[in-house]
Amino acid sequence: MAVTLADVAARAGVSSATVSRVLNGNYPVAGSTRERVQRAVEELDYVVNGQARALAAATSDLVGVLVNDVADPFFGLIASALQSEIGVGGGQPDAGKLAVVCNTGGSPEAELTYLTLLERQRAAGVVLTGGAVEDDAHTAAVATRLARLARSGTRIVLCGRPPLPAGSGPEAATIAFDNRGGARRLTEHLISLGHRRIGYVTGPQGRSTTRHRLEGHRAALAARGLGPQTRAGAHAEQLIVHGGYDRGAGYDATLELLRRDDGITAIAAANDTVALGVCAALRDSGLRIPEDVSVAGFDDLPFGVDASPALTTVRIPLQDAGARAGRLVLGRVAPPPGGVATVATELMVRGSTAPPGGSR
Repeated sequence: MAVTLADVAARAGVSSATVSRVLNGNYPVAGSTRERVQRAVEELDYVVNGQARALAAATSDLVGVLVNDVADPFFGLIASALQSEIGVGGGQPDAGKLAVVCNTGGSPEAELTYLTLLERQRAAGVVLTGGAVEDDAHTAAVATRLARLARSGTRIVLCGRPPLPAGSGPEAATIAFDNRGGARRLTEHLISLGHRRIGYVTGPQGRSTTRHRLEGHRAALAARGLGPQTRAGAHAEQLIVHGGYDRGAGYDATLELLRRDDGITAIAAANDTVALGVCAALRDSGLRIPEDVSVAGFDDLPFGVDASPALTTVRIPLQDAGARAGRLVLGRVAPPPGGVATVATELMVRGSTAPPGGSR
């Protein structure tokens, strides 16, 4: 037979109301009384009835974390840090939250479905991670669902995602990544080494992260007179290939770049996973890294430093961002001024980039 709140109260020698106050952590209780209740909970192995509690309260103990691809280390690092943060519970029993990772697979429809399901579950918080789908109708639909969640007491946090358009939805704490600045510094690094025929394997079209990183790349080219208005710039635009954020996309895009220009001396990739595909395609084509072609990635995922040669990339402190998102969604820290905090990126120069000069 299931242990009840009354059973815990009887074991601890207090009222059921006192047990409830200790478990909810929302009312002052004497230290000795709290210890007796916590001991009774442990001895009886009492588990709170989450559904009943959700009905009695505005929200449940559930926090939904929406990711594009749970197998992608980018999202895994964010979700892991976030889950660790919200599950700690500040050392108080039942004070933490249950993180539910929702894998959308990059599908706009799945994203909307998960938001609806989280609303039905009276989620205490929702964290949306990664780039946003850039479609007006979808943006409006997301904003509508988030507004409903917020009205029911759900905290909304965006992590690695741009803020909602002004006036389109509820107030949401936003942790944005400086994708434009990072991509610009990466391309500036390649140009400073002497590269002019630079390929760029970017992400799928219609995604905010893809657009922002591509804008940074183009800004660096334009600043050095390699923009679209110049003859060299027109050539540079032909060396941009869209693909997915996976290794296979990097491999296929590299073969296409080599077909377009077999004299290419450097390739910047949408992320580190794509960069691995770039490296594989170059090696299979008989080219050396970086002697023949330099390669650079983005995100600074853990495997990058162990690649051969170690991967030049742009570092985003993903775990720090995930932990901060966890604190925000629990209300443990105040939202950033203006609701938006931009996380700086850092160029990590390693062995995969060098001045051009290979023999081909």
